[in-house]
Amino acid sequence: MSATGGFRFSTNIFGLRSAADFAAYCRRVEELGYDALYSADHLGGAAPFQQVVAAAAVTSRIRVGTLVLNVPFWNPALLAREIATADILTEGRLEVGLGSGHMKWEFDEAGIGWVPAGARADRLSDAIAEVGRIFAAGGYEQRKALERHFGIPPLLPLQRRGFGGFGPPLLVGGTGDRVLRIAARSADIVAVAGTAQVAGKPPGTFRMCTAEETDERVRFARSAAGDRANAVEWQALVQQVIVTADRRTAAEGLAAEDDLAMTAAQVLETPFLFIGTADEIASQILRNRERYGFTHYTVHGPFAEALTPVIERVRARTS
Repeated sequence: MSATGGFRFSTNIFGLRSAADFAAYCRRVEELGYDALYSADHLGGAAPFQQVVAAAAVTSRIRVGTLVLNVPFWNPALLAREIATADILTEGRLEVGLGSGHMKWEFDEAGIGWVPAGARADRLSDAIAEVGRIFAAGGYEQRKALERHFGIPPLLPLQRRGFGGFGPPLLVGGTGDRVLRIAARSADIVAVAGTAQVAGKPPGTFRMCTAEETDERVRFARSAAGDRANAVEWQALVQQVIVTADRRTAAEGLAAEDDLAMTAAQVLETPFLFIGTADEIASQILRNRERYGFTHYTVHGPFAEALTPVIERVRARTS
C-alpha cells in the first residue's frame, strides 16, 4: 500500500448514473494520480462490492475498496464470501473497510434492529474475528470432496495481510473509543473519522472534530495500538476542499454555517478541511503528518479534481 513519499491519496464514488459514466469516472481518478478508489455502504447508494469489482475492471493500477461497510448489515460468512470473490476479481487490489454503522434510519428502513454503540462495536469485532477464522480455515470441510472431484480451489482471498494475515488489508474507521480500540488492535489502516455525534440529535447527526479533539483521538488510538502504532497506516477523511487565495474569507464563510459549530480559526486548523492555495494545503498535509501521523487522505469524490494539484505538490516535496 506504499506510495511515493509515504503518502497515499484516495477518493470515493458519489452516485451511480450509468455504466459508461462510472467507467469514465474510475479511469479519471486513476489518471489524476490517486492511489485508491472507495465505495461507501449506505441505503440509497449503489451496492459496494459490485462497484469495487467494476472499478477494478476498467482501471489497471489503483487499489479499490470499501469505506466503510456497515457491519451489522452483513452476515460474517456471506461477508467473507464477498471479500474473497472481490479480491480474486480485482486481482488482489482490494482493501476492506469496516465500521459499526451509525445511521439509525438505515437500520429502520432495512428492518435491522438498532442497538447501542457498544453492541454495534461488539458486532464489528466479532465479524472481523469470524471472517479471519473462515479465511484461516482454508475453505469449508463440507466442500472438500466436491472441490477435489472437480479440481475447484477453495474460495480464498489472494492477499495475505489483513484478518490475521489471511485476507486483504483491513481498514477500520470510527471516532468512538470502542471502534478505535478495535481498529488499533486489528486494522492495517486506522481511519480516524473526524466527526462526532451531536448531543440530543438523531443518531448519525454529526459535527466535525476540531484539531484539539483530533489530537486526543489520535493519542487514544495510538496508545491502544501500542507496538503496532508505527506499523499501521493512519487515514483521515477530508470533508471539503476549497482551493482559494483567500483562505481566511473562505473559512469565515464555512464557520457561519449553523451545523459546523467551529470558529474560522478552528476551520483552518482541523485536518478534515483543506482550504487555501495548492501550496498552502500541501504544507498543511505535511504539518498534519508531524502532528497526527496521517499519511493517507481520502477526499470525497466531488473534490477529487480540486485536490489534484495539491497531491502533485506533496509528492514533489517528499519524493
